[in-house]
Amino acid sequence: MSCWKKRYAAVKKRQAEKVCPPGRTDRDLWHILVLAVVRHALGTNWDRLEYLANYDQLLRSIMGVHATAFMEDEKIEFSYQTILDNVSLIDEDLLWQINLLVVDAGHKLVKKKEDEALKLKTDSYALETDVHFPTDFNLLWDSSRKCFDMAEALQKIAFLKGWRKIKSIRKTLKSQFRATSQKVFKGKDEHQKKRFVREYLRQAEMLESKVEEVIKNPPIVVAKEVMVAAIIAQLMKYKNYVTKFTDQIERRVLKGETIPSEEKVFSIFEEHTEWLTKGKLNKKVELGLLLLVTTDQYQFIVDYKVMEKQRDAAQVGGLCGRIKKNYPDDPIGSHSFDKGFWSKDNFAILQEADIERVILPKKGRHNKEDKKRESDPEYKKLRNAHSAIESNINMLEHHGLNRCMDKGLHGCKRYVGLSVLAYNLHIFGNALKAKAKAEEERRKKQRLKVAA
Repeated sequence: MSCWKKRYAAVKKRQAEKVCPPGRTDRDLWHILVLAVVRHALGTNWDRLEYLANYDQLLRSIMGVHATAFMEDEKIEFSYQTILDNVSLIDEDLLWQINLLVVDAGHKLVKKKEDEALKLKTDSYALETDVHFPTDFNLLWDSSRKCFDMAEALQKIAFLKGWRKIKSIRKTLKSQFRATSQKVFKGKDEHQKKRFVREYLRQAEMLESKVEEVIKNPPIVVAKEVMVAAIIAQLMKYKNYVTKFTDQIERRVLKGETIPSEEKVFSIFEEHTEWLTKGKLNKKVELGLLLLVTTDQYQFIVDYKVMEKQRDAAQVGGLCGRIKKNYPDDPIGSHSFDKGFWSKDNFAILQEADIERVILPKKGRHNKEDKKRESDPEYKKLRNAHSAIESNINMLEHHGLNRCMDKGLHGCKRYVGLSVLAYNLHIFGNALKAKAKAEEERRKKQRLKVAA
């Protein structure tokens, strides 16, 4: 048996070395960064990324693992879980620093003069989170079914008194949720609607009391205390959501109250999700977070920020501070905004900043000074050029930032950083190709001139 154990250990060691071979630890961080950026540039999932990492020769050559072995058994491979675990370790601060380096290198490549002024444009758009459309009825069901899931997880490691018919209770509550939703949103009889809602709330309250009993008297399992504590913590979290949504449904439907917006939760899984209308004419509702984006005349994204319960007008001061800190040697020729950023304080901040031309349209009625300022031909030209940021945002959405598929606020910020990096690298690559093409055209003209 000892011989077989040694052979098994040797095989496992060789398999581990395929993923992280000895002597190549200096390239591991490069592998992680390349795989992370490729995922966002293609807008793909982890399964396709695993396939590309192991079989796409161009991607493997970029990572430097395409010609590391001549035998198939020695080929460096990347497993699904290895890619997922390592890419998830990248944080937003590291990505911010890498983006600054990419933008700096891009400016050195495309600028004709070192002291050429930047022409900045700032706007925001709604970055959607991966959630379903929320109603207080389906949010209550989400909370309830997660309570059932936690109870079932506890049942696998301990005995829970009173939960023998958990499948039947779950099925009954789900049926009541569906029937109540049908009556409330499609029915016409108000009395019948309230009757279904009361029954739905009664069953949810019964579940809440059963969960409360488990939380007060958790099972004791030897050697699994940590696991039990973790499940109880999750059970308490979802039980609190059941309490919250039960109260809100009762107040809104049965008592006719209006729920204040600050009390509302739009997802129990992505708790940072906000209800966004963005002030558009069509009043389209989007669920997610606002993302502030600043680009320059070379299409690079020079600054970005995920806004948490904030709006455009509150961002100007912080944005000016970040631009001054990150680009201290670059003069700012102009900085344009739309009307959503207007306020007297913001205009004063921009006037005091070292910006040659401030393009900030005023909301509401204009006085003589405002009309004179906004009728200037150069002002009009820069204001019309501001719309170019819409195409930058559209391109950014095609680099993974239409909907955030990562979990949690931390994952969302990392997702934004990786997508911005993928976008900036794309712009940088286009600049390199344009420069190489121009150089080839110049050499071609020289050869034709010599031949003539």
